[in-house]
Amino acid sequence: MEAEGCRYQFRIALLGDAAVGKTSLLRCYVAGAPGAPEPEAEPEPTVGVDFYRRALQLRAGPRVKLQLWDTAGHERFRCITRSFYRNVVGVLLVFDVTNRKSFEHIRDWHQDVMATQGPDKAIFLLIGHKSDLQSARCVSTQEAQELAASLGVAFMETSARNCCNVELAFDTLADAIQQALQQGDIKLQEDWGGVRLIHKAQSPRSPSRKHHPGPCQC
Repeated sequence: MEAEGCRYQFRIALLGDAAVGKTSLLRCYVAGAPGAPEPEAEPEPTVGVDFYRRALQLRAGPRVKLQLWDTAGHERFRCITRSFYRNVVGVLLVFDVTNRKSFEHIRDWHQDVMATQGPDKAIFLLIGHKSDLQSARCVSTQEAQELAASLGVAFMETSARNCCNVELAFDTLADAIQQALQQGDIKLQEDWGGVRLIHKAQSPRSPSRKHHPGPCQC
C-alpha cells in the first residue's frame, strides 16, 4: 500500500563510518511516517546492508517511494556495500560531529561512490550528525561547510535524539533528485536502479462531446 500513488522510486544510501548514527537517522525518519513503529533507543550495529522504505509527497512534484539503504561502516563489510553504490541516485554522507576521524573519512566515502558511478551521478548531502552533543563537538560547522563546498555538495546538521532536521535532510535530498530528473540531469535507464518509474503520469483526458438532439419536431 505504501507505493500506492507513487510515480517514482528513489534509491538512497546512507554512508559513513561505524557508529556515526546512520541507523538512528533512518529509524527516526521512517518513524515519522504514519503508522510506523517507534525506533529503538540504541540500534544494533548494521551488518552488511539493511533496507527501509517510506513514501513521500514532494513539495514541488509527485509522490515518490524512497528505498533507503542503511550500510555498515566497518571496513570488513566495505566489499559488500561497494557493490550497491552504482545503483543509488542519492547519498547521505554521515559523520559524527564528536568523532574527528569520521569527518576525515568523508572524502574516502565520497570517492568510493564516485568511482562506481556511470553517466548519471548520484546527488550527495553531507550530514553532521549528533548535533545535540555540543559539549563533545570536535568538528565545527564552518569546517563541515568548507568540506561540503570542496565536494560540491550541500551540508546540514542533524540529531536523531531530538529529531532535529531529520525530516528536512531526507526531504531536501529527495527534492534535489526530483529537480535533477526534471532538468534531464538524471535519466531513467532500464539497467539502473537509482530511479525507477512505478506509475506513468496520467495525461488528462478531454471530456467527450455529447450531441444533444434538437427540440422534438413532432
